[in-house]
Parts: sequence; C-alpha cells; structure tokens
Amino acid sequence: MKNTILLFALAIFCLNTNGQSSVRKIPSVSIKTLEGKTVNTSAINNNGKPVVISFWATWCKPCIKELDAIADVYEDWQDETGVQLVAVSIDDSRNTARVAPFINGKGWEYTVLLDPNSDFRRAMGVVNVPHTFLLNGQNEIIWQHTSYAEGDEDELYELLVKTAEGKSIE
Repeated sequence: MKNTILLFALAIFCLNTNGQSSVRKIPSVSIKTLEGKTVNTSAINNNGKPVVISFWATWCKPCIKELDAIADVYEDWQDETGVQLVAVSIDDSRNTARVAPFINGKGWEYTVLLDPNSDFRRAMGVVNVPHTFLLNGQNEIIWQHTSYAEGDEDELYELLVKTAEGKSIE
C-alpha cells in the first residue's frame, strides 16, 4: 500500500512539472535595512551576477563562523565572480539594535537586512540557521545549504564560479 501511494505521488509530481524542474524566485516580502528603511526582497538584484543570501542571527555561533569564513575571501570572490552577499538577520525586534554594532565589530562588508518578524524567513522556507541560498544572474534559487562546517565556503565558491560562468551546477 505504501509503495502504491508513493508511486501515485511521484506520478502526480511528474505530471504537474512535465518532467521539468521548477524555477524558484525570491518571494516578495517587506523587510528593513539597518537604517530602518523598508525594502522589498524581490528587489534583491545583482545585475545578472550571482547573489548569496545567508540567513543568520547574532546568537548563532555556526552562522558567525560561516560569515567570518566568507568575509576572509569575500573581496576575492567579488573580483572573480561579481557576487553580492546579502546577510539577513533573523534576530527578533528586541535584539535588532544589536545587529549594526555586531556587524561593525566584525567588519563584514555585506549588505545586511533585518527580518525581525521572520516574514522573509518563512517565505523562503528557512527552519534553522545558518541557511544559505545561491541565486543565479536571473535571481533564480539554484542551490541552498543549511548548517555550517569548516570548508563549506569552498563548496559555495566552486558553485559561484560555475554560476558566474553561466554553467549549470547540477
């Protein structure tokens, strides 16, 4: 019975997608800049070059390790691939005042946005942080990764290079 249900679900999936993978774009959600300005997430754009969106929080040690590791090589990544990294803080409204001093203390050169109500987080299906997304030049989500282990930034870099060259990462 379980196999029959599984096969039926797979058949429905294949019929609905016509055998093609679905393209996922960034949902349209209003969030804030560090300066308090409201921006719509659908406006995240890098003029045809890759974008990395990293969901993080000031209390998340793996998030900080990942963003620190990328910070060490970010300038080189920008020179080689044109990438833009957008770090989306999910710190709640009580803690958002801590984000800007934290960023300044770290010296991170990323675009930082605030999602204190977790609207963007929910729309992107983020359950745990860190959660990193890679978007191609057409702002399509082509890869995502949760958690962080030392060296994960190397895999992201390889995918960035392929994406910047217009190659498939599959």
